[in-house]
Amino acid sequence: MKEEEIVVALTGHDHEIGSLKHRMSAQEEQAKATQAMLVSIEKLALNTERLAKELEKQGERLGKLESEPAARMSQIKTAIITALATATITGAVSALLLFA
Repeated sequence: MKEEEIVVALTGHDHEIGSLKHRMSAQEEQAKATQAMLVSIEKLALNTERLAKELEKQGERLGKLESEPAARMSQIKTAIITALATATITGAVSALLLFA
């Protein structure tokens, strides 16, 4: 090869190397962005999991709060029925004792 051909070939190689360096820099930036996105997605998944657990706990607490008035109402009904039955039986026994 002549010196001119060598210079032309080296110049072409320098140009290709510069292009490859530029492409590699762009690829490294893209890899950094991808890594940052993966970290963000992982954080989002962890937060979502924590929120789901907290929501489940709140659902349990809400269930207890909603069932409490029904349990109270049942106790009140039982007390009223017991009081009416007691009054009826007491009245009947009193009436039997008065007429006996």
